[in-house]
Amino acid sequence: MSSSCPSTVPTDCSDVRFRLSDSIAPASPKETFTAYLYPQLYHATKTYDTKDPMSASKPELASDCIILTGPTASGKTALGIRIAQRLNADILSADSVAVYKGLDIGSAKPTLEEQAQATHHLLDLVDPASLFTASDWLLAAANAIQDCRDRGRRILFVGGTPLYLRCLRDGLDESPAIDLDFRNSLTQQIAQSGPKALHEKLGRLRPDIAATIHPNDTKRIIRAFEIIQASGVDHPRSWAQARNSKKQLFPCPILVIDQPRKILNRRIHERVEAMFECGILEETEAAEQQYGIGTTAAQAAGYKESLAFIRGEITKQDAITKTKQRTRQLAKRQRTWFRSFSDAVWLSG
Repeated sequence: MSSSCPSTVPTDCSDVRFRLSDSIAPASPKETFTAYLYPQLYHATKTYDTKDPMSASKPELASDCIILTGPTASGKTALGIRIAQRLNADILSADSVAVYKGLDIGSAKPTLEEQAQATHHLLDLVDPASLFTASDWLLAAANAIQDCRDRGRRILFVGGTPLYLRCLRDGLDESPAIDLDFRNSLTQQIAQSGPKALHEKLGRLRPDIAATIHPNDTKRIIRAFEIIQASGVDHPRSWAQARNSKKQLFPCPILVIDQPRKILNRRIHERVEAMFECGILEETEAAEQQYGIGTTAAQAAGYKESLAFIRGEITKQDAITKTKQRTRQLAKRQRTWFRSFSDAVWLSG
């Protein structure tokens, strides 16, 4: 298989990583910092030049930890580097695919050039055959946070994996004991009506959790219902009140990039086209041969479709079309989940 980058992608395909063209500007003009970023992150007593609010060399932050998130393809990497440079911060990745070695194109992992512009952590932690859980990531994140603080660096989390962000702020929920009768009843419901029907029910009950689970992920859907049943909290409002009453594990202000749907869908279209032009099929094949690709990594958008193509199950065009569809669905679920953060600051494009 051979490929070459489209003209909209200003990176040689010999580097398997790529970034979208700067012709699509990230959602953060200078006035965004004035109107949203500074008032939310800095002490009210701090004075700054409203014409250039980021001019202060070391302004006093209300928190040394910030989260920048948003749907896939919304421009997090570019904006994250800009913020990190101006706030003297290290970037900690909060992306569940970027933790895997060799999976660079499909995760839109920061390029080596971008990583040189700001210190990055939590990339390339394990090979793609490994099972890497949210608790594994949280432990790695805690160690990275301590390292940054020991060096006097501020901390900027950049990524769009909802489960990672929830664990970062609220810690890991204790796993309840398994009720086999309840599990069997859920299994029967799925056998009769299919997983999507139960996923829709979960969406009505706990839209924040449903937004992080694929409608066909039977195992995680069942586990979500088991946790809800065991916790005794079955209404989103009650759950939010219960969780908000707890002290946050790592209290970090949250900034959410909010691209208009039409623009976001265009960015997704261009990103997926670039992924396949710049070698995601070759990258997937190489990772499979070098490491093997485990169940978790194999479910990521772009890699699942690439594996299906390599195995001769679908055509290349089908792989591209399916990746675009799944990526749009992912972006929709992410936006739904981000709305569960009542204290989030939305940065509009």
